[in-house]
Amino acid sequence: MALLNVQNLSIRFRSGGRMLPVVDRISFEVSRGEILALVGESGCGKSISCLSLTGLLPSPPAFASADCVEFKTGKGERVDLFRLPPRRLRKIRGGGIAYIFQEPSVSLNPVFRVGDQIAEVLELHRPEVADVRSKVIELLKDVGIPAPETRIDAFPHEMSGGMQQRVMIAMALAGNPDLLVADEPTTALDVTIQAQILELIDHIRREREMAVILVTHNLGIVAQLADHVAVMYAGNIVEYATARELVEQPKHPYTLALLRAVPHLGGESGRLSTIPGHVPPPEHFPAGCRFSDRCELCAQLDPESQRRCREVPPESRVLSPGHRCACHFAGDGRRRPQR
Repeated sequence: MALLNVQNLSIRFRSGGRMLPVVDRISFEVSRGEILALVGESGCGKSISCLSLTGLLPSPPAFASADCVEFKTGKGERVDLFRLPPRRLRKIRGGGIAYIFQEPSVSLNPVFRVGDQIAEVLELHRPEVADVRSKVIELLKDVGIPAPETRIDAFPHEMSGGMQQRVMIAMALAGNPDLLVADEPTTALDVTIQAQILELIDHIRREREMAVILVTHNLGIVAQLADHVAVMYAGNIVEYATARELVEQPKHPYTLALLRAVPHLGGESGRLSTIPGHVPPPEHFPAGCRFSDRCELCAQLDPESQRRCREVPPESRVLSPGHRCACHFAGDGRRRPQR
């Protein structure tokens, strides 16, 4: 059984008297010890989908609904997060489910020492810990911060971006979570530090048998770390597969375009590949496939097929065991975009 099972999650935002569909009936699951990657460009709905799981979206203007958001607590109880009373949900938020955000300098409070901020999580979610300071030092050591006995009394501005992110990871681990949501955890860091942070998250996941939802736009990270991948575009999951199958046998034109845009060392030099256009805002979502205006495959089809793409929303189809794709023509033998 999955640790987290999300079925038909939808998120609407009230704007100017209208309800805008920002996320539309997405489904995914993640099991203990696995990494699920949510991949897509900015504005596709990855982060708000994760924030909605524990009620972190302000309502109004956001309104989230789902058939179920089932989570298995540390006590073995299966609960629907969207139907829990606020008091119980607060115990899971930061405890059973913890978050790492992309900007540690913004997430950390600048006026409190980092040790005090980690200690607050322990006091809220693990009151049985007697020696809080020793536990904080242990957590700082676990995430690779040198001289934790000294750094525990540092303020955030006295640490580098990489060290700040390690503090955020220690804070997330303080609640002993079963699920870690890492929302673009390396965006603000340089390349070498990015690799260290990702290696740390993977090590902690294996050591603690913890599930991870990794939000990213970097398919190189996906190929390296993830077990399963959900590719999101304009509030829809357009393709879902194991990481290996998605990289080796991508089916959706958007996935193909993302893979083609990844630069490769040792290849022929030339112009980098990009996806023309941009992700449409919710008020301008097309009636049919939301990627149709940017889709290279759609542009190659006959007029009747193009009309279908632009007017009829595609259903998510099973192309092979564990591999789903929301495209009218993916996998039917028609010409597909070149990688």
